[in-house]
Amino acid sequence: MADNEQNNEQNNEQNGAAQNGEQGPNFSLQRLYLKDMSFESPNSPESFRGGQQWRPQITFDIKSRNNKLQDDLYEVILTLTVEAKQEEQVAFLVEVQQGGIFTARGLDDTQLEQVLATVCPNIMFPYARETIDSLVIKGSFPPLMLAPVNFEALYAQRKQQEAQQAAGANGAADEGGQASQGES
Repeated sequence: MADNEQNNEQNNEQNGAAQNGEQGPNFSLQRLYLKDMSFESPNSPESFRGGQQWRPQITFDIKSRNNKLQDDLYEVILTLTVEAKQEEQVAFLVEVQQGGIFTARGLDDTQLEQVLATVCPNIMFPYARETIDSLVIKGSFPPLMLAPVNFEALYAQRKQQEAQQAAGANGAADEGGQASQGES
């Protein structure tokens, strides 16, 4: 009997908190859209001639950025750039900017930064990858299926680099501070 009363009290407290507008973290996708795309094949039709086997050198660049639209509404832009060279000639260059609008509530600054840098790009990447593949095929080149990207690892790597740069800057400031103190 005491257990039932305790459970009822906990449920009433939780219901009261929800009615007062207190909620846990909330994250949701509002919209995905293609913000910008570009396909260039500067050496066509020469890229298709000569009977050479298609063995391009592919370079791939990925970036993301975000901006706050309203209180809990954020736009995230994932930019993918792919260049294919065949014997030092650019066969094609593709750039896609995949956009997304996300709602994020109840997250502290660190959690919000991580969600915008990892979860959002993970959601958006398959759409950007498909757009790139479609553009490459429409350009009359063989399909280009980009491998999945580990955004969590990229985020961790970036944070580690920032920490190292900050430590290096603090070390330089400390050395400069010591020198100026010695001159006093």
